[in-house]
Amino acid sequence: MKINLKVWRQPNAEAKGKLEEYTVSNAHPSMSFIELLDVLNEQLIKNDQEPVAFDSDCGEGICGSCGMMINGVAHGEQKQTAVCQLHLRSFKDEDTIVVEPWRAKAFPVIKDLVVDRSAFDRIVAAGGYISVNTGAAPDANSLPVAKENSDRAFDYAACIGCGACVAACPNASASLFTAAKVSHLALLPQGHPERKQRVLDMTAQMANEGFGDCSNHGECTAVCPKGISLDAISSMRREYIKAMFS
Repeated sequence: MKINLKVWRQPNAEAKGKLEEYTVSNAHPSMSFIELLDVLNEQLIKNDQEPVAFDSDCGEGICGSCGMMINGVAHGEQKQTAVCQLHLRSFKDEDTIVVEPWRAKAFPVIKDLVVDRSAFDRIVAAGGYISVNTGAAPDANSLPVAKENSDRAFDYAACIGCGACVAACPNASASLFTAAKVSHLALLPQGHPERKQRVLDMTAQMANEGFGDCSNHGECTAVCPKGISLDAISSMRREYIKAMFS
């Protein structure tokens, strides 16, 4: 199949970027989108042109590094699918696809489709550590946790930190990401000792990084490749209010 691409090219953070047009004539429906970019880069290198810079790693939709905007939608229009798991069978022969990096002040472009998402790392670091001494793994696993809590905690912990929620939000809010990290620990007994300080520190760091406030549009959960629910944000807000007034 033949795929036409409009790819954002930007040599560095200071330079102006623009969309460049390319055509891949030997694409196959079974290719992932990341493999399509690999084929494009092979063409560019063969023609002594600069390859497109993009992040990728696991290829299994669990590391989050492959995130990019595809036709204006974070990770593309296929629900709960990371870019590396998005296949060309989702497109038609001779389709034109626009590929851009995440757009957010807190995610500055490094080059082409690569953005600096270290702000997420600093939010997690602000949460600190778990001080409970659980002993060896069998001891930790023996702590009783209600099934409802363990199921919800597992769902929130599935967040891969890709940044799609930020890219999709009109306010570039990191509330869904931060809420997933806060809420899954708040539901588990190991996370209780620091739960009040954790939510205060992580939300403060989120604001310091330049992310916007939650817009309540729900765009974040619509593009989340792991389907993290807006319930996480509600949970974080409850945790925050409890911490503020206790």
